[in-house]
Amino acid sequence: MLYSAFILGIISSLHCIGMCGPIAMMLPVDHKNEAKKATQIITYQLGRLSAYASIGLIFGLLGRGLLIAGIQQNISIFIGILMIFVALVPEKTFARYNFSKPVYKIISKVKSSLGNQFKNKSYQSIFTIGLLNGFLPCGMVYTALFGAIAMQSAGFGTLYMLLFGLGTVPLMTVVVYINSVIKLPFRNKVQKIIPYAAVIIGVLFILRGLGLGIPYISPSNMSLFVQAAPNCH
Repeated sequence: MLYSAFILGIISSLHCIGMCGPIAMMLPVDHKNEAKKATQIITYQLGRLSAYASIGLIFGLLGRGLLIAGIQQNISIFIGILMIFVALVPEKTFARYNFSKPVYKIISKVKSSLGNQFKNKSYQSIFTIGLLNGFLPCGMVYTALFGAIAMQSAGFGTLYMLLFGLGTVPLMTVVVYINSVIKLPFRNKVQKIIPYAAVIIGVLFILRGLGLGIPYISPSNMSLFVQAAPNCH
């Protein structure tokens, strides 16, 4: 299921253009020195990847606890359903309910710190911008975190979110160079594709949990990566 993380990342990057694109476009990079600009952009992306990997570690540990509890197949089905639900319910519906209220102050501090970093062109500041950017609330990141939980391992949870982040890198890098080329109508059209992709990945997690005996997609005696016991006859 790790491949689904990279695919989700690629598709999510189309969403990122609208949500995080302005941050990338405002990066305090050196536009006169292309080599330095490239290393600054890489530093920014490393910051984002570090944020995704760290939260993947946390949610992977949560998934590991569920594995130990022996409910890994059920949780895979449940997470698949959650992915589909998040993909199909309009964001405006979630906006009516302040789910983030308990952590609103933390988010505000992250945004405030993010704003302060734009005043400094050092590599440390650019890395911090990427790091804080990765911790900002995002529906597609939440969807990926469901997948990290389903990995049921700290290592695989980290890798899942890292692959998700890598999937967002190409377009989030391009947008720094050609932000004027990506017009709003194009972004709006592409945004419509995202829910369908999230639904497909959700279905894959459900099939994985059902253990239907389909090689690579829904193996029986499921542990998400290896069988609980070898088939010895």
